[in-house]
Amino acid sequence: MDGALAVHVERHLSDYLEQRRAGMAEMAPSFGSAVESLAAFVLGGGKRIRPTFAWWAWRGAGGAGSGREAEAVLRAVSALELIQACALVHDDLMDDSAVRRGKPTVHVEFAARHRERGWLGTPERFGAAAAILLGDLALAWADDMYVSAELPADRRAAALVPWQAMRAEMLAGQYLDVLTQAKGDESAAASLSVARMKTAAYTVERPLHMGAALAGADEHLVAALRAFGADIGLAFQLRDDLLGMYGDTDVTGKPAGDDLREGKRTLLMSIGLGKADAAGRAADAALMRSALGNDNLDSATVERTRELLVDLGAVAEVEQRIGELTESAMRALGGVDLAEPAGDVLAGLAVSATKRAS
Repeated sequence: MDGALAVHVERHLSDYLEQRRAGMAEMAPSFGSAVESLAAFVLGGGKRIRPTFAWWAWRGAGGAGSGREAEAVLRAVSALELIQACALVHDDLMDDSAVRRGKPTVHVEFAARHRERGWLGTPERFGAAAAILLGDLALAWADDMYVSAELPADRRAAALVPWQAMRAEMLAGQYLDVLTQAKGDESAAASLSVARMKTAAYTVERPLHMGAALAGADEHLVAALRAFGADIGLAFQLRDDLLGMYGDTDVTGKPAGDDLREGKRTLLMSIGLGKADAAGRAADAALMRSALGNDNLDSATVERTRELLVDLGAVAEVEQRIGELTESAMRALGGVDLAEPAGDVLAGLAVSATKRAS
């Protein structure tokens, strides 16, 4: 299964979602069609990063690459993608994002459905309600899918610890994100706190913790994998922030400058604003602050903000932090013995997740 992991994750997700969709369609056909949209969202893209980290932690801690137990572990770690679906659907709604993976976001899709069919009420309110409910459904089904995996009771219980922590940390990160925007908090501490809770913990650290627990790993190995995951997860978010500002829309699936329009106080922006203030560049600082949370942001202001972040040295400083975090993560990974080829694969995943776009 190692060589086609994403394919096997897709298989488990597709089978599970079809089973649940069929059951809902029989009970309530109209809701069954809404579930089809959720399934299309889950299966319509994504790199399956979370199941991949969890799987290789399990393999590194001694899990076999095939057989009945491997299938059970695959089912359990595939459920991570449903937590991710919940986070994305709700995040897009909170940020009022129109596009995800090059397609309309869920709340936009359902608002358009309401509008096209001439239903009563407000299309935007209907779209928001649908997104909330489908995101909640994804989170509920994540639990159901995890619990349904035919795992030994002691292993399921051990992995339930990071599973439960991960759900709470993801939601806490979402709240801190909107709180930081509401308060206009430009501090590096605030941006790093959001990045650690919203991305690092549930994208890398906790999936690694979960996979190791499913294999019955000892505390030393779990601690090392978590240290590796915490630093790589944060580096991954910092790379994502740079891609959000400078990446190709065809690759990222979101319009350039979306983080600015949404008012995201990323570390990149925190450093840029701090450097502008320290250098007495009031006009440049004012321009960047005016871009944050501006729904009508034009391309010229986006481009000027990007130029300023380079000129002020903010991009270079974030790149340096990504490098430092990656190095510390690799030291943690190198400090433990993992069953091969897990060590090399995890190191490769770390490089892939944090490398500079060509």
